[in-house]
Amino acid sequence: MLGMCRGRRKFLAASLALLFIPALTWIYLSSANFTVKPLELRSSALIGAAGEHQALELRLRDTEDRKHDQRREFSPTPRVSTHSSHHSNGRHGNHLHTHSTEEGTGDIEAKKRKFASNSSDCVRQPVVNKCETIHIAIVCAGYNASRDVVTLVKSVLFHRRNPLHFHFITDSIAHKILSDLFHTWMVPAIHVNFYDGDELKSEVSWIPNKHYSGIYGLMKLVLTKTLPSDLQKVIVLDTDITFATDIAELWVVFHKFKGQQVLGLVENQSDWYLGNLWKNHRPWPALGRGFNTGVILLLLDRLRKLKWEQMWRLTAERELMSMLSTSLADQDIFNAVIKQNPFLVHQLPCFWNVQLSDHTRSEKCYKDVSDLKVIHWNSPKKLHVKNKHVEFFRNLYLTFLEYDGNLLRRELFGCPSETDHNSENLQKTLSELDEDDPCYEFRRERFTVHRTHVYFLHYEYEPSADNTDVTLVAQLSMDRLQMLEAICKHWEGPISLALYLSDAEAQQFLRYAQGSEVLMSRSNVGYHIVYKEGQFYPVNLLRNVAMGQVNTPYMFLSDIDFLPMYGLYEYLRKSVLQLDMANTKKALVVPAFETLRYRLSYPKSKAELLSQLDMGTLFTFRYHVWTKGHAPTDFAKWRTATTAYRVQWEPDFEPYVMVRRESPVYDRRFVGFGWNKVAHIMELDAQEYEFVVLPNAYMIHMPHAPSFDITKFRSNKQYRVCLKTLKEEFQQNMSRRYGFAALKYMTVDNNS
Repeated sequence: MLGMCRGRRKFLAASLALLFIPALTWIYLSSANFTVKPLELRSSALIGAAGEHQALELRLRDTEDRKHDQRREFSPTPRVSTHSSHHSNGRHGNHLHTHSTEEGTGDIEAKKRKFASNSSDCVRQPVVNKCETIHIAIVCAGYNASRDVVTLVKSVLFHRRNPLHFHFITDSIAHKILSDLFHTWMVPAIHVNFYDGDELKSEVSWIPNKHYSGIYGLMKLVLTKTLPSDLQKVIVLDTDITFATDIAELWVVFHKFKGQQVLGLVENQSDWYLGNLWKNHRPWPALGRGFNTGVILLLLDRLRKLKWEQMWRLTAERELMSMLSTSLADQDIFNAVIKQNPFLVHQLPCFWNVQLSDHTRSEKCYKDVSDLKVIHWNSPKKLHVKNKHVEFFRNLYLTFLEYDGNLLRRELFGCPSETDHNSENLQKTLSELDEDDPCYEFRRERFTVHRTHVYFLHYEYEPSADNTDVTLVAQLSMDRLQMLEAICKHWEGPISLALYLSDAEAQQFLRYAQGSEVLMSRSNVGYHIVYKEGQFYPVNLLRNVAMGQVNTPYMFLSDIDFLPMYGLYEYLRKSVLQLDMANTKKALVVPAFETLRYRLSYPKSKAELLSQLDMGTLFTFRYHVWTKGHAPTDFAKWRTATTAYRVQWEPDFEPYVMVRRESPVYDRRFVGFGWNKVAHIMELDAQEYEFVVLPNAYMIHMPHAPSFDITKFRSNKQYRVCLKTLKEEFQQNMSRRYGFAALKYMTVDNNS
């Protein structure tokens, strides 16, 4: 029995061996087939020991890559890769119909490049020269487009590693807004040129266009003629684009152009050009689905040689005979040209223009976050478009929308940039300041350049024929937004407001304004955003920004917490003529009052105001805490005055006045609380302005919580010491500038 058991065990062991040995052999051979074939293909081209060494190295790299792909495939969670661009090309190649034999074979091309390289995968060759300048052209017109393009620029700046040169084709509005913005943004390694779109209108105005972009939606057609003749290539972008990668990755695609290819475009991702969206839908001719022109790569030098101007004009003239007008502006004409000349186009992978319009096929352009390159909000609905992943796209867009633009002022190390004299002078001035000075932060704030976006919302103003128009000027921060509607109800004339906000707060303000019927009904209010930077509230800089955007001959210098009397706008205009403001240097004083009640029955007349003053509902402004500020107005005389009367300047006088637009600006050294208006009134007096009190004008200060700056003034001794030092320095400057006439300013009590 024991022998039989032993015999059975031997038989079982032998059987198992016979089963396992073939299995192991099969696994080994399978793995050999998995790796040997590439080696055989490559090693045939290699010679001797060097060839064997290279073959071994390639085999090892290929094995590692396959392991990486297997881990990626079977990983339970998707992995984001920003380096393996050939994987992205492979995923999207199945969804592209291309005229280029290169784009549909991303995996093969990537492997060929990999096999030809002897360097390690850890050493990546740069896709574009480190300091090569990338040129970007954008057509931008109007207030809304100027606001939209900032988000595009932020997304590009966030990812970029190269110097950038922006070419903006603009109307006068966008030119004003964007030139001021870039001048104050001061981003290193950025160059900006502007081209007058109004001068180009005649080139395309003969083309009827139904698209909401209007005539400016056709101007990409004339870029070969508009941009500098020595500029060889450019990336053209719509303003509703958001980048999710370095634009250098798109720039390098120019190297893939072959033959007569001069246009890089992504296929249109809707059925528009298929003509099946509705009954009798008749689009312009296009190749297949056509191409979207939100992102274009233009080889300008080749286009000029091909006589692009003549080509698109002849095509447009021919098609307009039957189509009568364009529906999608320049895109229709680009597609008509490509239909006749398909060899011109190099089709880009669709992730370079993921089009988020209704009924789009954009979902086929990506499977992972790492696939996304460029997002295009090409629907009139913009962020409210219907898309399966719209919430993700919206959050990405909002990230850049509210991103602090000051953080994008970073240097590009190792790339010498053109000398910026403004930046150099600023750095020199700041270097001369003593950082050990207890008042260093105050002094530095005077020279801080705040990023500024003027005319954040739509603005319209028609000059008056009699040259008496007056603009109300004020400044505010986020905590005073509630005053805007009330001021608009009290003042029907033009208003210029400087708002001190962060990027995120600017968007909150935008939503607030767009949701207000009162504010949206007014087109003569200019909102100018000064973006936050530093620890102080730059009150006088804000006033200067608001003053700088005044379009009327006169301006009423107010504060956001004051409500002007009903009818003050017309009253001031009449006073301009009555007091001959055009030919004299006068500052018309509007007496200031205040209430401690949040609910006030606003007085409709001077008589009603005097009644409330007698009852204790109203007080003269700062009567309880700062009498000297408005005492020279002489309220006792004003009670019975029926004609304007002149008053003399006195120390600490800070009335609210109407002056000519050319009057002196505010001194920027005074920030936060203290002496910011006093110094300005002193300057007016030094320049021999007459202070004239208006007998039937008034304004009322509404109650609010104390500002953060006045709290700092009251609680921080060093704050008060620095303010006193700045006052003394200002007085000394006045003495040097105005000589003997300014001696009276030196006697002002510096404890005030």
